[in-house]
Formats: sequence, structure tokens, C-alpha cells
Amino acid sequence: MNPDVVREQHSDDPQQLDLLRVCRIGRAQGLKGEVNVYSFTDEPEYRFAPGSVLYSRDGETEYIVERSRSVKARWILKLEGIDTRDDSEALNGIELFGEADDPDEMLEDDAWYPKDLIGLEVRLAEHNGLGLPDGQVVGTVVDVLDGFQSLLKVRLEHPVRDAATGEVTESSALVPFVDEIVPDIDLDEQYLTIDPPGGLIPGLAQGSES
Repeated sequence: MNPDVVREQHSDDPQQLDLLRVCRIGRAQGLKGEVNVYSFTDEPEYRFAPGSVLYSRDGETEYIVERSRSVKARWILKLEGIDTRDDSEALNGIELFGEADDPDEMLEDDAWYPKDLIGLEVRLAEHNGLGLPDGQVVGTVVDVLDGFQSLLKVRLEHPVRDAATGEVTESSALVPFVDEIVPDIDLDEQYLTIDPPGGLIPGLAQGSES
């Protein structure tokens, strides 16, 4: 099973490290308190399920989802206690947060938040297919890119330079975030390992050290 990147966004408020930004409320929908929301989560069915609890930025105000529905690419929520159009219009622009998933459960599910991956040192895996030393430092994860397949953007420890001018020609690599290439992630030690095929990492030649 390939690891999953959970695309909810952590609050930038240091007092709310256990809350994740889930959505921003938009315009009112109809006359009975429903609101349109812009979702920041990859799990809207879970976060917007009836009975789910969402919070204000400071975590002091709770909003309980009474019902929800998706229409094309958007979600419409009815929150408990928000029963009129005036009520829903008053919420326009408010961001709602949810509790972060249990880290142990995420490990079991092989799921990761981008913030957990960014900053990790990238090392070559044990018995890697390139035949290079185990643990050789390749670089540092600087971004996680979305797409058909999640990609780790790695800033290279040893950028590739033009032999004639000495100018840097390649300073980063994109690594598919799949088990076959990223076999191990150690958040305690702040590193992950990769077993890249030849040619994926600029400057790493099979059977030679960069």
C-alpha cells in the first residue's frame, strides 16, 4: 500500500498545534441556515459527517455538523443552531478547524501530513538498488506536491554543476512518494530513506558516490 499524504492544513497559531484547518465558510445557501464551504481537507466525507465537531480558530467555539452534502466540487453544510439565512451570512469568511488525527493511528494507516515530511533528511536505503552506501545523505525534503501521485521535492545535498562553468544546473529532485521508493520514515530521528531507480536523483550514479 502506498503512503498517503493528508492535505489538511495546520493552524499557524502556535497555541493551536492540535487543530487542523478544515474549511472556510463562504456564502449562505438558501434560507434555512446552510452554508457553502471551501474545503482544505482530503477527507470531507469524514470531516463533514453529521455529528462531527468543528472549532473556531481559538478552539473555544464548537460547530456541530447537522447535515452535509456535496454538489459538484463544493460542499454545503448545515450547522446546529444556524437556522436562518441571517445566521449563515454572519459566518461568511470564518475558518473552521478539526482535531488532528491520532499520530499512532496515522502510522498504522501509513498516512502523513506534509508538515511531518517537510524538513526530513533524505538518506539512501539499506541495500539500495544503486549499490551506494547505506545512509548516504541525498538531501532534504522541502515540499510535497499534489497530483496523480504525491511527489517529494528534495533539495540536493550536492547540487549538480556544469563541468565547464561551475554553475549549478540541478539543485532538486522529485521523488514519487510510494513504498517502493520511500521504504522508511522515521519522524523521531527526522529522516526518511529512499531506494531510487537510476537516473531519478541527479548526480547519483549507480555504483559510484557523489
